[in-house]
Amino acid sequence: MRISPSTKRILLGVLGGLVLLLVVAFAIFQWKRQQLLTYALGEIKTRVERKYPVLLTLGPARFTALNTVEIQGLTVVPREAPTDTLLTARRMLASLSVRSLFAGRPVFSGLEIVTARLTARKTPDGDNFGFLLKKDKAAPKVAVDTTKGTNYGLLLNQLLEAGFDNVPDEASFRDFVVSYTGLTHRALLRMPGLTIDDGDIKGRLSANVDSEVNELGISGHIEPDDYAVDVKLFGVGGSVQLPYIPQRFGALVSFDTVQVRLTERDFEKDDTGGRLTLRGSLAARNFSLYHPKLADSEIEVREGALNFVATLGRGTAALENGSELVVNKVTFYPQISVRLKPSRAVRIKVESAETPANDFFASLPTGIFSVLQGTKGTGTLKYQMSGSVDLAQVDSLRFDSSLKGKNFRITSFGEEDLNKLNTDFSYTAYNDKGDSIRAFTVGPSNPDFVPYNDVSPYLKSAITTAEDPRFFTHKGFMEKAFVMSAIQNIKEKRFARGGSTLSMQLVKNVFLTRQKTVARKVEEALIVWIIENTRLVSKQRMFEVYLNIIEWGPSKYRWPSGKRGVYGVKDAALFYYGKRPDELNLAESLYLASIIPKPKYARESFDMYGDLRRSTRYFFRLIADLMEKRGLISNGERDNLPYALNLNGPARGYMHFAPRPDTTRAAPADSSMYEPINLIDLLNTGAGNDAGANVGAPPIGPR
Repeated sequence: MRISPSTKRILLGVLGGLVLLLVVAFAIFQWKRQQLLTYALGEIKTRVERKYPVLLTLGPARFTALNTVEIQGLTVVPREAPTDTLLTARRMLASLSVRSLFAGRPVFSGLEIVTARLTARKTPDGDNFGFLLKKDKAAPKVAVDTTKGTNYGLLLNQLLEAGFDNVPDEASFRDFVVSYTGLTHRALLRMPGLTIDDGDIKGRLSANVDSEVNELGISGHIEPDDYAVDVKLFGVGGSVQLPYIPQRFGALVSFDTVQVRLTERDFEKDDTGGRLTLRGSLAARNFSLYHPKLADSEIEVREGALNFVATLGRGTAALENGSELVVNKVTFYPQISVRLKPSRAVRIKVESAETPANDFFASLPTGIFSVLQGTKGTGTLKYQMSGSVDLAQVDSLRFDSSLKGKNFRITSFGEEDLNKLNTDFSYTAYNDKGDSIRAFTVGPSNPDFVPYNDVSPYLKSAITTAEDPRFFTHKGFMEKAFVMSAIQNIKEKRFARGGSTLSMQLVKNVFLTRQKTVARKVEEALIVWIIENTRLVSKQRMFEVYLNIIEWGPSKYRWPSGKRGVYGVKDAALFYYGKRPDELNLAESLYLASIIPKPKYARESFDMYGDLRRSTRYFFRLIADLMEKRGLISNGERDNLPYALNLNGPARGYMHFAPRPDTTRAAPADSSMYEPINLIDLLNTGAGNDAGANVGAPPIGPR
């Protein structure tokens, strides 16, 4: 069928009209769309400035595609500091639903920010970011008791709301730099790329905080409406070193990977401002912690996780029942509460699951239990601990700790064979600086070794009375003595008091170092528990080894044979009295017992002429009284106790006593006011039943 020329002209005219109409319509659409876009951005600017005290400036905006909007530049400046720009962005791209635009409710998605700078500053006069922690103006005003301290629940809840409320569903950041300059800290975060796609997070960043630089990767998922997040941070090319901790606490903390989960947030307002409850977890791989007061090397945990139920309120924070701590293969159930005002107080309760022995030993963190690394056994172990203290009343300290075994038995030892205490073994004595002083064999193969039965009964009784009255009946620990030591250490904010049993002193000398760290005490306690509760070594053998290795005089003294120091009971008897250990009398034994905590200061027991000082005579009388009460000496031996010593060994010349003057001088009377030790402990009127006399003496020497 042929179309006539006139028909063609009509069709072409109609088509041309339609095209023209479409072009005009499209032009109107484009003009209207741009107009609506300008209007929508103006509305956004108004809403933002109404909600926050800022000035928002948006650069020229245009459609680069049907539903893609490009904004050339953005700045956010606090009204109170118009010269202190908080945020700038060179270019932003976003998807915009055209339908929503024409409906008057523009919906943006897929935000992309290119070359942005978020610059936060804090000065003595204020900051440029505090408005983000905007309080709820509609909340009723309540009177706040400032004596109860900061409401950490309210503060953290404001931070969470500010963070989650500003997280977009979809976003992409390229060349995004966040910097913070405070009064004492600086931080710089560089994000070459970070994306949020339907809640999924992925990206990399470089963090420089207080000169600590880390290269990090980040991945995870976030649900802003539910206040839920599951994010993993991991080191890129190495471990991650936590900033701030070194400057604030003098500690080093690092990890390979850490995963943070927040699954539930519940904030309840009350007359204190509010109480926040959080549920979630914190897990880490290859976690490392170093602090010189904790251990002399890094404490490392391969895998650890804390599933927490935490509450925060005014001046309080707590890890509640339902929390779970996993250290490698051992699970603990901790409950901890901390009160900061009106006085600081801590309450703690920890219980472990019943754990197979091999899992227990395999889970011990390295850097703490070096002696026990590789130990294997059968049966199960379960740990329990509870304690509380009000630091305004330190004497309120309560502490209880126990490790219980069920069908427990050691099948093989690790780095150290604890069974060596039953055989001849090599012992090296060190000074406080860690220098080797002398090495010798402990056992019958050494001619200087003194068997238990060849030691004066007076000396054995004096040592146990002064150091550890219940040595032959307890299982390695004296809880009351430990608590009293802890109270004094807290008061003086240092390791001022020992409280160690003879078992603990023995283990420390044979297997461990002299460093006063938390890790050493923990390892010491576990080794003692194993030895005592598996009956690995008899009490008599333990005391025998103890008597033959402890330091009893100046380490600088050199014997004619060339050996250095005064170590063991044979050296002590010869050095001070020129006698054999079985020849020591009561007074001589009491003196040797008195200097065990401080052998380097043995000279201070005497005055310039070689007479015993009042403090030493007081110790003699006190220990002799206790020995008599325990039936270790007779009443006659107590009454006839001399308060003088004949130093017939090398000690007299080494101590350099002055010649006695020609004139007769009266010896000063004993003073009942002198109190070198805790009389309540010693007189058995309080906790003395669980403590030795030297518990109160400075722990210098073999403690």
